[in-house]
Amino acid sequence: MRSRMYRRAFVPIAAIGIAGLALAGCSTSGGGGGGGDVDCGPYEQYGTFDGGEVEVYGTIVEVEADDLVQTFADFESCTGLTVNYVGTQEAETQINVRAEAGDPPDIMIVPQPGLVARLADGGYLTPAPKAVEDNVDEFWSESWKGYGTIDGTFYGAPMLASVKGFVWYSPSEFADKGYEVPQTWDELMALTAEMAKNDSDTYKPWCAGFASGDASGWPGTDWIEDLVLRSAGPEAYDAWVAGDLKFDSPEIKKAFDMVGDILLNPDYVNGGYGGVASINSTTFNDGGLPILDGNCSLHHQASFYEAQWPEGTTVAPDGDIWAFITPKTDPNAGDAVTGGGEIVVAFNDRAETQAVQAYMSSDTFANIRVGLGGVISANKGLDPNLASSELGKQAIEILQADDTVFRFDASDLMPAAVGTSSFWTGMVDWIAGTKSTDEVLTFIDSTWPAS
Repeated sequence: MRSRMYRRAFVPIAAIGIAGLALAGCSTSGGGGGGGDVDCGPYEQYGTFDGGEVEVYGTIVEVEADDLVQTFADFESCTGLTVNYVGTQEAETQINVRAEAGDPPDIMIVPQPGLVARLADGGYLTPAPKAVEDNVDEFWSESWKGYGTIDGTFYGAPMLASVKGFVWYSPSEFADKGYEVPQTWDELMALTAEMAKNDSDTYKPWCAGFASGDASGWPGTDWIEDLVLRSAGPEAYDAWVAGDLKFDSPEIKKAFDMVGDILLNPDYVNGGYGGVASINSTTFNDGGLPILDGNCSLHHQASFYEAQWPEGTTVAPDGDIWAFITPKTDPNAGDAVTGGGEIVVAFNDRAETQAVQAYMSSDTFANIRVGLGGVISANKGLDPNLASSELGKQAIEILQADDTVFRFDASDLMPAAVGTSSFWTGMVDWIAGTKSTDEVLTFIDSTWPAS
């Protein structure tokens, strides 16, 4: 999955450009972009740049873009800078054209670390200033800093984040049937076996959907990534992403076997839709909906799946739907989660550019943006209570925990020929039964670029 939280909804959205407004003085813009007087104390560190402008470029569009622009309102009012945000879903490809033509933006919100590396390798990026690195050292974990560091040079700070690997369920069903939220993978499998004793013709413990147009199969890669991180550990995960640990290695095969214990078992899937084969014909959007009518009990999907539940569904610990993080395999370990996020990089070292970079890496920026709703961040200076939902609050607390091991979505870090091609199609073949586990792993390995 790309790092944008809603990337896999694949909703056609028109590219837009949004210009921030320059507001003179410090008394007319809203606190946090909300109207009224502004306390310019938090912004004094950035200096004043009357008439200065900075272009911020990214893939964020529509409502999220509006909220991003609003996050700059007080900053603009107090510094005199105009932040011009230009958003287009084609930014990931267009940035190459702009950079090569010598017309890059000042700043880009990059949706995946692989693009940061390509831009740095091309010589287009400017190392981040000390103020940005100081913020990252204070507010983010070492792993997050690493995603903005290329060959030992630190280029960019994280911005927003998403958490994957949630298991969705019905709190009322758990209460009525005496089920407890599992704390380990073994407990999850024991719960699944208990649920499978239900003798309904349509019910199965799990429901799943892999269909997503040209990207069909990506929900399966999310399953595998979760189990590689949990069962093999972060070092093996990193080696796998780098291509040093092959897909046909024992560590990766074990993760496939663990996922297969659920997804390839006709006694465990696919509640409300059919057997194992129906997973490929069920869209990821619809995958978890049978929980609502009692045809399944569990569904593995990221935090952004909260938006897929029908209008009127209460997502809360005591609501219609809630979620727990995929359990750990080692009961003594901390949480290990996969997810995504953006990296903010710069193409020049102008003072105006560095001021905006520093602000975007601050806890002030994170609190204002999350307070406007719909997103979360791994910034440790963020107040989790600002999240717009209970699930968002839970995800922030997981990300902020000192013992949480976070890793970026592997398929976004791998070469495109693997991560967003053979890995996806391999999962479809695996579920369809046209290829065995060994055949799928060998096939994916064969597509890894030689260089």
